[in-house]
Amino acid sequence: MQLANLTWPQIRQLPSSLPVVIPVAAIEQHGHHLPLVTDSLLLGEIVRRAEQNCGDECLILPLMWLGNSHHHLDFAGTLSSEPRDWIDMTSGLVSNMLQHGFQRILIINGHGGNDVPSRQAMFELRQQHRQRDDLLLLSATYWTLAEPDGSVPLVQSQMQHACEWETSMVQRISPELVGEFAAQPSVAADSGFEPAQRAWITKDRAPQGHIGQPAAATPEKGEHLLQTFSAGLTDLVRKMAAWDGHSWALSGGPTDS
Repeated sequence: MQLANLTWPQIRQLPSSLPVVIPVAAIEQHGHHLPLVTDSLLLGEIVRRAEQNCGDECLILPLMWLGNSHHHLDFAGTLSSEPRDWIDMTSGLVSNMLQHGFQRILIINGHGGNDVPSRQAMFELRQQHRQRDDLLLLSATYWTLAEPDGSVPLVQSQMQHACEWETSMVQRISPELVGEFAAQPSVAADSGFEPAQRAWITKDRAPQGHIGQPAAATPEKGEHLLQTFSAGLTDLVRKMAAWDGHSWALSGGPTDS
């Protein structure tokens, strides 16, 4: 159910154990062929499908479209929050829901640049509420929640940027927003220094703005990916609901001693 569609008395009556989902994405460049709204568009569709599966099993906040996108600022139109401001803003949203009595909160992310800041936001909040053992504070990026099963062949083995995967999903839900993609070159994701993490801005890696193989995209691949990721989010929400309210492990298994 959507928080924005409820009245405050209705929200006050909801159980504190109800999973709360906070979607966060971005408005940023996506190469020559995809719109700036790509990350927000895709996450919105995945959350919509998960809500259809879950019904009243979770409470979903409006999607936060402003992301941590400084690495794309060399490309016209990109909008970005300062990283510390983004962490504080996201922490504030979670704190609002804690204030309202909710105990199980997920930041679901749809933009790579938000991954580390969203984890940091939840890490800091856990320190602030360290005396409580009834909180489940989670962060996750949607494409890490499930892996394509191979029934639809994919060229890429992972999500990149304005790539085969993203292009396919936008083709599936908003084909009118996809520009000429078939002639876009393949751009490797690796820097050659793995496993070290090299600091980068997008134009270091891809002057044209995309990383991956968008020319391999099809709407059929897009539908398969959307089904995969929405199922992964559905499964996570149901795990949140099944948590016993205090154990470290979902099953109530071994904890620190």
